[in-house]
Amino acid sequence: MSAVQPLFVSEPKATVRRRSLAPLEPVSSRSRWMLGLAFFALFVAVWAFFTLGGFVSPTFLASPVTMVKEGWLLFTEYGFVKDIGMTIWRVVGGFILAAVIAVPLGIAMGAYKGVEAFFEPFISFCRYLPASAFIPLLILWAGIGEAQKILVIFIGSVFQITLMVAVTVGGARRDLVEAAYTLGAGHKGIVTRVLIPGAAPEIAETLRLVLGWAWTYVIVAELIGSSSGIGHMITDSQSLLNTGQIIFGIIIIGLIGLVSDFAFKALNHRLFAWSFVR
Repeated sequence: MSAVQPLFVSEPKATVRRRSLAPLEPVSSRSRWMLGLAFFALFVAVWAFFTLGGFVSPTFLASPVTMVKEGWLLFTEYGFVKDIGMTIWRVVGGFILAAVIAVPLGIAMGAYKGVEAFFEPFISFCRYLPASAFIPLLILWAGIGEAQKILVIFIGSVFQITLMVAVTVGGARRDLVEAAYTLGAGHKGIVTRVLIPGAAPEIAETLRLVLGWAWTYVIVAELIGSSSGIGHMITDSQSLLNTGQIIFGIIIIGLIGLVSDFAFKALNHRLFAWSFVR
């Protein structure tokens, strides 16, 4: 009589290890977090080794310990919270203004080829113009106040969003469009009931990506003619050769961007959970 086979047989560790190294093989959520944190830990360890070990002059690169001390001073003595708030306000204001204009225009360009033919050459041309190149003109037009900084972010975001949304909407599945026509949908119904709902998840991902780019534009805007913001703090620290504060400001930008990216991604998963099911 043959022995009863167990219901579950654990895979050999060698097999699991080979599978984890296979191309496109997914990893667990816990492993993803552990690997991501491991790289940060390795990065800080290498940074500490070269700075605390005396291999790099503090004038050129502060150590992690010095950076943390300078960051604490920024919060406790120099009102850095206000600078962070101003920078966030500028990013959000310019990005929302760009999205309000770019998303409807991108949908129109993707849905109607005549609209695309009219706008696409000009928008493609503007897309390659660096937002920083407009700063001298924007200072002449809007001064050095908040409008100038918000407009820099607007210019850096609006053309990118428009074209990416247009491509997303224009890439709708033709069989779904034809099926909607067969079921009696009109031209307006095709746009509102087929193209927009089908493209909504990718449009949301486009906005998430461009929001990350907006952070690079705001720092450029704050480097010139600004009396507040993270970029202004970095400029002041550079004149004092305070690399600890410079690095702390850069890290704060990265942390805020990372948090906003995770929040945007979580919102997209909640709103369009069906599109992430595989």
